[in-house]
Amino acid sequence: MIDLPPLWLAAFVAAVWGIGQALPLPLFGRAGDVLAAVLVAAGLALVAGAVAAMARARTTVIPHRAPQVLVTQGVFGLSRNPIYLADAGFLLAAILWLDVPLALPLLPVFLILLRERFIRAEEARLRAAFGAEFDAFAARTRRWL
Repeated sequence: MIDLPPLWLAAFVAAVWGIGQALPLPLFGRAGDVLAAVLVAAGLALVAGAVAAMARARTTVIPHRAPQVLVTQGVFGLSRNPIYLADAGFLLAAILWLDVPLALPLLPVFLILLRERFIRAEEARLRAAFGAEFDAFAARTRRWL
């Protein structure tokens, strides 16, 4: 089975759309569209920064693979999980842009899914590979923001 965060994000966005079709309740309007655009731009910047930092370090960006290097610079100084943070921003952007306030509870569910399905295992691999260096990074850099 292919188990990648973008597929989960797509499933959650599809759920947002479905909720919007079944239970339309417009609330956000133009302000939601503007905030959604800002979230998408910020998310793209986070993803680009993370991918660039990982490419410079010659380590994997693919979940479930063993990292070769502990990346702590660039956007990783802001968040230990900038790509997952961007994914959460993309989901919130979809909720705002599609104007589906009833889908807001999906955001914490998505964050929990990311934490349980990907982040915990990734952090365990990083801790096993880099020990005290990872612990120091985790102590000074928050998981999300």
